Amino acid sequence: MAKKFSELRAAMRAPAREKVATKAKAMVAEMPLNELRQARGLSQKMLAEVLHVQQPSIAKMEKRTDIYLSTLRSHIEAMGGELDVIARFPDGSVKINNFTDLGSSSSR
Repeated sequence: MAKKFSELRAAMRAPAREKVATKAKAMVAEMPLNELRQARGLSQKMLAEVLHVQQPSIAKMEKRTDIYLSTLRSHIEAMGGELDVIARFPDGSVKINNFTDLGSSSSR
């Protein structure tokens, strides 16, 4: 007989629950664009309508490994987010602000 996940989680020891929670946070903190879009509850068609492009353009962009920052910014903003460019070094992180003036009307 199948058990509910809440019952299984309740039976786990605290260290195991903490390990699962940490892993879940890491998985949510890093994901490809298509998974981010899906997690936000958006279809490619819905996003295409917001960006005033065709759905195949969204599919193509989600598969790319090289993309303009302005295009990525538009994509993220269409999902309701904000794009920050952060450089991470061993002694700290720096937010790169050269790109803050790229408006939503930038080229796609």
